[in-house]
Amino acid sequence: MNNDQSLRKHLLFLLKEEGAHAGFDSAVKGLDANLRGKKPEGVEHSAWQLIEHMRLAQWDILEFTRNSNHESPTWPEGYWPKSPEPPDDKAWDKSIRAFRTDLKALEEIVSDPKTDLFAPLPHAKDKTVLREILLVADHNAYHIGALVALRRLLGAWPA
Repeated sequence: MNNDQSLRKHLLFLLKEEGAHAGFDSAVKGLDANLRGKKPEGVEHSAWQLIEHMRLAQWDILEFTRNSNHESPTWPEGYWPKSPEPPDDKAWDKSIRAFRTDLKALEEIVSDPKTDLFAPLPHAKDKTVLREILLVADHNAYHIGALVALRRLLGAWPA
């Protein structure tokens, strides 16, 4: 295996495996609908807000990476839902599906040997695909950790 293949393998592991921390699927698995909008005292965001934030941020980074005309939402209101509770179960399920779909798209970018991980993005010369993939992985890991901590406080971990 050459260095390029090895790097791609490690990036894919970072994006989709559980390695040193819980993965997205473990963190969202089996969370009762009545707990999705709960915020214990001292906790800033509900599970719904964390998941929807992760989805929005990941989507934004994906689109920024592959679309030079993409316009990011306004910070912070475009990245965090106002309501701590999902509108309904369908919104919860839709957010989780969209997160997984966008994560798969990022994995496909990494897996494509034609993707130059180190080349500057045409519309952002100071950024590369590698930087954006690492940003997604780091951001997701951080908020998955917050979701696990929230679930522990709610008495809903492990799933």
